[in-house]
Parts: sequence; C-alpha cells; structure tokens
Amino acid sequence: MSTILIVDDEVKTCELLKRFLESKGYKVITSNNGEDALEKVRNVNPDIMLLDQKMPGMEGMEVLRKTGEINPATMIIICTAYGDLASAIDAIRLNAFDYVLKPVDLEDIHFRVLRCIEKLELQRKVKLYEKMLPVCCVCKKIRDDADKEPGTGEWMTMESYMCEKAKIDVSHGFCPECFKKTYGKYIPRA
Repeated sequence: MSTILIVDDEVKTCELLKRFLESKGYKVITSNNGEDALEKVRNVNPDIMLLDQKMPGMEGMEVLRKTGEINPATMIIICTAYGDLASAIDAIRLNAFDYVLKPVDLEDIHFRVLRCIEKLELQRKVKLYEKMLPVCCVCKKIRDDADKEPGTGEWMTMESYMCEKAKIDVSHGFCPECFKKTYGKYIPRA
C-alpha cells in the first residue's frame, strides 16, 4: 500500500483529498505547513506527496527542494492555484513528477497518483535487476556486466568470478548428493 502525504495550508482541501484517496485504498497523512511536512518526510518516508505551492512560512518550492535532499525517491505532485509556466518549469527542474492547477479534479489526482506508483514500481524493478547476478542455468558461468552495458559483459567461470571480482578464495569438494551421483552409493563416513 502506498503512503501519500498531502501538504496544504487549507485544512478542508487536505481532508477532502485524504478521504478520497483513503477510499481508493491508500494510506494518507496530512500536513498544513512546510516544516511539519519535512518532519513527516523524515519519519514516515512517503511514496508520494501532493504539495501546495503557496503556503505561509515555507513555500512549496522550498519543501520540494528539501524533500529531494531528504528522500529523493518521494514522488511529488505540485498543486497550485497560482500556476504559470515559470513556476511549472522550476518545479520540474526540482524533480517534481507532476504539476496540477487548482481546483483539482479528484479523479485526475487519482490518475496522477497511479502514474507515480507505476514509476515507483519501475524504479524498484530496475534497482532489483541491477543487483541480480546473471548465471547460466546450464554451465553456471557468470556474466560480468560491471562497467558495461547490461547484457554485454564477459562470461566467466564461477571460480574466476569469485576470485577476480569478489576476491573470495575457492576450494572444491563434493556435497553428499553429488558424490553419490558421481561415485555411486559409497558415501564416506565422517
């Protein structure tokens, strides 16, 4: 379940969005100012933030910038009644995912939240695949894609990979099952 942080100085706007998004199955928290929002970013680590651009005290663009420093993975949708091209460009430069004019349409907000979730899932899959070690299912060689385009690395024996790349010494032996398959039913006793 994705966690959404709604940041708006208008309490009624926060409550309306909260009720709507909770009805869609999201965990929703709210904040009415920038300082509190940043504290929630630190403590809750929301997946998505709906952020009002104009607020008393710390404005939305400052919250956007600081959120990027604290948790760059949080997807941020700027919501504003004072939108113009310059502020939209600034928001995108600060890595806002989307920019919406108020008054917001609830179904449009949900559509944009779904787009954020799709992007988050793709980013998580990419990180997972980056950590996977390609191993041949037949010969057990490992493809070393380090410092290369994924899928173009050199295939090397597991022993070579372990020694050269992982800096682990390798010794050979038999597990009981392989010994039995190789040498028959005789299994030495310990």
